[in-house]
Amino acid sequence: MKVHLKTLGCRLNEAELETWAQAFQKSGHQITRQAEVANLIVINSCAVTQDAARKSRQLIRRTHRDNPQAKLIISGCYATLNHEEVAQQMGVDMIVSNKDKNRLVEKTLTELNMDAMPAMSTEPGEFSLFTRGRQRAFVKVQDGCRFRCTFCIVTVARGEEISRPVQAIIDEINTLHRQGLNEVILTGVHLGGYGSDLGNNLSGLIKAVLTQTHIPRLRLGSLEPWEFSEDFFELFLNPRLMPHLHLPLQSGSDSVLRRMARRCKTEEFAAIVSRLRWQIPHFNITTDIIAGFPGETEQEWQESFNFIKQTGFGHIHIFTYSRREGTKAATLPNQLSNDIKKQRSQQLHELANEMKMKFCRDNVGCEFPVLWEGYNEPYAVGKKLVFGYTPNYLRAGCVINADESIENLTLNCIITAAEENYVFAKISVPSLNANKPVHNPA
Repeated sequence: MKVHLKTLGCRLNEAELETWAQAFQKSGHQITRQAEVANLIVINSCAVTQDAARKSRQLIRRTHRDNPQAKLIISGCYATLNHEEVAQQMGVDMIVSNKDKNRLVEKTLTELNMDAMPAMSTEPGEFSLFTRGRQRAFVKVQDGCRFRCTFCIVTVARGEEISRPVQAIIDEINTLHRQGLNEVILTGVHLGGYGSDLGNNLSGLIKAVLTQTHIPRLRLGSLEPWEFSEDFFELFLNPRLMPHLHLPLQSGSDSVLRRMARRCKTEEFAAIVSRLRWQIPHFNITTDIIAGFPGETEQEWQESFNFIKQTGFGHIHIFTYSRREGTKAATLPNQLSNDIKKQRSQQLHELANEMKMKFCRDNVGCEFPVLWEGYNEPYAVGKKLVFGYTPNYLRAGCVINADESIENLTLNCIITAAEENYVFAKISVPSLNANKPVHNPA
């Protein structure tokens, strides 16, 4: 059976696709990137905003239209929050809620009578990953969140916190490394809450990964800024833990943060950023900001804008506030007009672009080991532009000969220039053919 996997939304959805792909392959089924030839299609939907829910609906309809013969399974936050609406969509054969995601492959093969002996059966790890062609994979370490930020519908959709055992995570990372991946990203709905149900914590998990695996690069997904411990900062002294964190700020105004039920004040956030940048030069901090939260006055917006500008970020995910039924923020007074929200979003986009370019320019002249990807595009006659990422998550481009390949190699490079969407890098060694992957010592 040929299985096609689609996702919308967060890195956690990506991680779940990785897991399902492995499970389908272990059962002897084939993962295909071509939806039109698939016998089974699984969509991991998103509902973080109204727009995300709309895109999920559109994807379901388009997928069925393009391949009406395929069995169609819908999971994810949109499917969990809008079960009846999804069930009425043309072509949907099964809905798997978030609480049953870990049994999605089993339920699919048994309840849809698709568990017949496959054409070929394999041991796990013999076949390439769903992510073959990429050099990194997302590893889900926990689900759910015990906090209730007033704007967030995802915590409603994902439920209570459940952490995976450390050994299961270690085993998965070691399997991924054996399959040729050189970078993993630990991800979860509330990553900083990892281990709250196991008597462990995120720092302990990271230490275990760094000591019990040889994965050259370890990254962390989105991490709330109120759960930092002293030993957490020290972890970044290990060069295998990449110097980049995505810390959702949401607003630079303390009064707005209180209405959001956020647990970190701007002063505390600034102290975290300063500590990281003092400890490791060119540490990249990226963030999320909501523009136009209910009741956000002009003064609060200016406070927020000024704090964001003062802090400086390598990248900002900007969300125009989206009213989500089932959240406390949807009931707050003084909901702002779309015009005001749009104006503030545009203002913030301009600032975000300026800060991103500044961070890129600040890295010009620095030397980094870059993990090069398979993605490339023509550049000139006999040349191509290949892309990869620095440890601090700058997207780097390098021009090489069209007949050469540096895919999945980690090569020391000097950043020579900053472009709008990436930095130019020059490989530090004279011959591509002599290059070997550069693995930081454990």
